[in-house]
Amino acid sequence: MSAKTRQHTYNIIYVATLLLMLCCCPSALRAQQDPAFAHYWDLEPQFNPAAAGRSDQLSINAAYQLHATGYEGSGGTMYAGADMAFQIGKTRHGVGAIFQNDKIGLFSHKRFSAQYSYHFRLFGGTMSIGLEADMLQEGIEGSKADLADGNDQVFPSSDVNGSSFDMSAGLYFMHKNWYAAIGVQHLTAPEILIGDTYKFQVKRLYNFTAGYNIKLRNPLITIVPSTMLRYDGFDFRADITGRIILARDRKRLYAGATYTPQHSATLFIGGMFHGVDISYAYEINTSGMGIGAGNHEITLSYRLPLDLTKRGKNMHKSVRYL
Repeated sequence: MSAKTRQHTYNIIYVATLLLMLCCCPSALRAQQDPAFAHYWDLEPQFNPAAAGRSDQLSINAAYQLHATGYEGSGGTMYAGADMAFQIGKTRHGVGAIFQNDKIGLFSHKRFSAQYSYHFRLFGGTMSIGLEADMLQEGIEGSKADLADGNDQVFPSSDVNGSSFDMSAGLYFMHKNWYAAIGVQHLTAPEILIGDTYKFQVKRLYNFTAGYNIKLRNPLITIVPSTMLRYDGFDFRADITGRIILARDRKRLYAGATYTPQHSATLFIGGMFHGVDISYAYEINTSGMGIGAGNHEITLSYRLPLDLTKRGKNMHKSVRYL
């Protein structure tokens, strides 16, 4: 077998593996669509619209996650979002916008979202209710598929995509040193037609997150345990995190780890200087892929002093040290 023939054979196997789920069960696909960021506590609007407007400042967040280092076509996920709070009379509101692009091999999953949240006092804390309008776009880069038989009807020979409207919702409660939130993504569970042949069935994703700030005698040090639970009706994932934060004035350093049973372990380190927060994480897969095939992730956050709220009883401050 020549080198060219072997390469064509490899390409066919590679593309067939990626498209297998699309070609079975009358061209329908049911799979996890939403990425799981290691810095979930810093990217809460990504999975819960009720977190929009939680700060009195304009919050800008960006993240990039590189999947399965060392594997060709493993892809990566890019996220960018911004949210802010504003006051109407004596009521507090929040708005936000999100763009997300998740890519693996020939497949891409894009999401454009607009968020709204309403905040009010409850049981000595602050409750917020959030809604989100999503536009989802699924695509296959058929033009990049290097196949031995260019007329193979199983695989698209050109780039194809499809889109659909979707919605998400959430609740978020903050009380002094702790918080808890629940959210549901993909309320409409849309079925997206990609081109004329392939379908992508989006599953609802339920999530729960909570955290607590543990104050020590040393006022500069805080311990922050938190958790993130995800369930899509088939798979369950639990992230259990512990952070140690050293803060003084507007400067902060932190480090910590996350354990995800039967999935991975993550180490991270970061800090904030002059309002800019940057953090790096490495997620080590414990399911057999090896230490060297983990996910790299970096996040960048900025808080712009743009206060459109009136000082009053509805004012609140996030307890997550963002």
